[in-house]
Amino acid sequence: MGTTVRIIGAPMDYGADRRGVDMGPSAIRYAGLADRLERAGVDPIDAGDLDIPRAEERDPDAGGPNRGNAKFLREVEDVCTRLSDRVAQTLANGEFPLVVGGDHSVAIGSMHGAARDADLGAIWFDAHADLNTPETSPSGNVHGMPLAATLGHGAFAEMEWATAPRVREESIAYVGLRSIDERERELVRESEMTAFTMADIDERGMTAVVEDALDVATDGTDGVHVSLDLDWLDPKAAPGVGTPVRGGVTYREAHAALETVSERHDSEGVLRSMDVVEVNPILDEGNETATLGAELTASAFGNRIL
Repeated sequence: MGTTVRIIGAPMDYGADRRGVDMGPSAIRYAGLADRLERAGVDPIDAGDLDIPRAEERDPDAGGPNRGNAKFLREVEDVCTRLSDRVAQTLANGEFPLVVGGDHSVAIGSMHGAARDADLGAIWFDAHADLNTPETSPSGNVHGMPLAATLGHGAFAEMEWATAPRVREESIAYVGLRSIDERERELVRESEMTAFTMADIDERGMTAVVEDALDVATDGTDGVHVSLDLDWLDPKAAPGVGTPVRGGVTYREAHAALETVSERHDSEGVLRSMDVVEVNPILDEGNETATLGAELTASAFGNRIL
């Protein structure tokens, strides 16, 4: 790539229902993220972490009576607003923003910042659809809502900090869906988003699916945001996540996916921003999931076996 990658830590766990994901950025750094990026041929600069108060110091229900069922929404708004500014400034400086979470609600901020001055496509590597809203969420956990927030669904339509200014449904592609509730299933079917499930990967192979996802995300856009949730992988490969779902992608399939993204970027310059989320060291085994997160990020930036 020959570019500068600015690592922005977002140790937020307001959006999750299991503690520990706030330690994800530290665990991924400890797994050698910067060294792996250097070996991939980019220049990493660690910008440190956003200052995020601990959840125990905040009231999860203080978002206001009109916010619906969304825990810590006021705190999520604060963090994502600051993260959006950081991502936008990184891009303005000619650097690549790599956001390391934290729970998946950080993607609201990373996509908002990346879409301020560009039409942004997205590839969502995730077991889940993340399309719940404060009105529909059974848990109130915002990490199940980031795409709904980005697209301005439900109550998020009135929240300028959440709704990304230049992200369209038709430029979003899911890869690897396998755990989706009935309401989200209807929303995906009725939307203009493209969804590739694990069944599609089984039938067609990972590389072909990711190539098609890239076609979707690059059509009519200025760049692509890659959102990598480690629960996308099978729990045998990535045990350290808060919402594990059996039947996910394998270690090699995951690397093939990110290598495919990198190859397209090398030829067309498609990548604009990325976040890596949902690593929970408390639930991990020997920092295995954090190490995999660091490896996959390096693959996205050009790391290869040969």
